[in-house]
Amino acid sequence: MLKIDNLHAFYGKSHVLHGVSFDVQPGEIVALLGRNGSGRSTTAKAIMGLVDCEGSLTWKNQEILGKKAYEIAHLGVGYVPENRDIFPKLTVHQNLLLGQKGKGKDSRWSFEDMYAMFPRLKERQHTEAGVLSGGEQQMLTLCRSLMGDPDLIIIDEPTEGLAPKIVELVGQYLQTLKAKGISVLLIEQKLTIAMAISDRVLVMGHGSIVFQGTTDSLRSDAYIRKEWLEV
Repeated sequence: MLKIDNLHAFYGKSHVLHGVSFDVQPGEIVALLGRNGSGRSTTAKAIMGLVDCEGSLTWKNQEILGKKAYEIAHLGVGYVPENRDIFPKLTVHQNLLLGQKGKGKDSRWSFEDMYAMFPRLKERQHTEAGVLSGGEQQMLTLCRSLMGDPDLIIIDEPTEGLAPKIVELVGQYLQTLKAKGISVLLIEQKLTIAMAISDRVLVMGHGSIVFQGTTDSLRSDAYIRKEWLEV
């Protein structure tokens, strides 16, 4: 579905990604792990056309390197950035409405689905998003991306700063996506949630992929965990 081959990314003269290659298959959850500064968020931005890149990015056998972010989104790639990017003066419901592409009639997801998944959003649907808690804003951002009916959703640090109960809700959300056949590229620092729900894990270090494998193979590789993940 998504195939990345020999990807290099740059911020001006700064060379951030160094020949990154991996893929994400339909209905698969792939976790991209690594310390801060390892290149994980840059990888997400590169896929979405938000940084200068060289190499190859193919989505459903179509080259998307060089396309604009909105063009990539309309091809079926959703993106939940680390900073959440809600519209603070709009209500919860209005934020969800902005996530729709077209009239949303053929979407796999409805407002009712979002409110069933996160009942707290239903309770606050007429509340301005700017007054929501951090956990509620994260729920809203996740649901707004889903309203665009993506086939792949890239989620950057969804559990950052959240209470354990909300982290559990996010984990359930990701498993719901998988059950619906949606692929997930999960960028995380916390091993617990990534290891619990992912089909495969990738580890980044210094802008390169230093490990690819199953969760079991990462659990058994003490060197990789100590060298590239543990603080």
